[in-house]
Amino acid sequence: MNKNELVNNISEKTGLTKKDVESVINGVLDEVTNALKQNDKVQFVGFGTFETRERSSRTGRNPQTGETINIPASTVPAFRAGNKLKEAVK
Repeated sequence: MNKNELVNNISEKTGLTKKDVESVINGVLDEVTNALKQNDKVQFVGFGTFETRERSSRTGRNPQTGETINIPASTVPAFRAGNKLKEAVK
């Protein structure tokens, strides 16, 4: 499912306009992104938690040349599913 399909489905279920639903979805995504930029967690009880994780530096290989390269440490977004979501997917 892509974003347009999600907007259409929510619009049909709620009776809201597609424009209103898209505004809400964009607002939620912006707030989650802003929270993660500040290393905050965003938790939806039962659904899951969005958070950031630190990846340490590591050694990798260039697949074309086989040359060893250093991959620097970075911060990456992560999602941990909640119990209700896990049960729903089983």
